[in-house]
Amino acid sequence: MKKMYFIAIYPPEKIIEDVKGFKRDLADSYGNLKALKNEAHITLFPPFSRELELEEDIHIAFQKINTSLSPFEIELNGFGSFANPKNPVIFVHPEDNTHLADLHNRVKQQFNFAKYSFTPHITVGYRDLTWENYLKAWEKYEDKEYKTKFLVDKILLLRHDGKWVPIAEKTLTETV
Repeated sequence: MKKMYFIAIYPPEKIIEDVKGFKRDLADSYGNLKALKNEAHITLFPPFSRELELEEDIHIAFQKINTSLSPFEIELNGFGSFANPKNPVIFVHPEDNTHLADLHNRVKQQFNFAKYSFTPHITVGYRDLTWENYLKAWEKYEDKEYKTKFLVDKILLLRHDGKWVPIAEKTLTETV
């Protein structure tokens, strides 16, 4: 039996709740119900599927990720979007962050079987967001203020069991 997995950073509960509020607005005002299914996160390695029997290998690779770096802050500042007519996305925009790019590269050293571009973001609206509704929602969110920051001190490995559940975590630890 195949399962889906991915690697992510989760912000603290307060930010997850803030993002849920934006997602509820998109669901209520723009018919974007699917966005409500996922908790707020920044993807470090996108979802992939593997046979459940191979899960141990995924755990081993996850534990090999070099996380010997200091916890660091990510600043969230306003909203961004991917204006793709077939699959538009609205997201909370993290400021450029060299530590985040470094952490992503460390993940990529162990999980290098998928080619993808790393554009850090916290998704608010996607999937069943139509192009027309995206354009209306983007008008509202393009200049909307939202500023906060949070400390990244661990990464999570998640498995999809009807919903995404964390099955392992690695703490960022500065080695002296």
